[in-house]
Amino acid sequence: MRQPRLDILRQGDVLLMRTKKTPSKTATAIHDHGRIILAYGEVTGHAHEVIGVDNADPVPAMALFEEPNGTRLLVIRRDALLRHEEHDRIDLAPGHYEVIRQREYEPAGIRNVAD
Repeated sequence: MRQPRLDILRQGDVLLMRTKKTPSKTATAIHDHGRIILAYGEVTGHAHEVIGVDNADPVPAMALFEEPNGTRLLVIRRDALLRHEEHDRIDLAPGHYEVIRQREYEPAGIRNVAD
């Protein structure tokens, strides 16, 4: 049985929201030595990494873009997954996702959630 499509996904301090937005011509492709890393853990250095399920296909399964205003868009072309050493993996269906770092309030101000 096929899983229902989820429009909001969360793994630790990373939130993915399905969107109809597409990267603009002024967006910058982001990768870390060929890897798609959405966030690094501040404490452990572990990474929230997106990987393709079928690596035999020469076309990359995904791409990450950053718009000039800081908005980050993840484009999934075929089945992929989001993995992290301290969290369960999340299966990602093809589509576009806005990548949001979760934030929290503390008396000193607002800061990114530390994972």
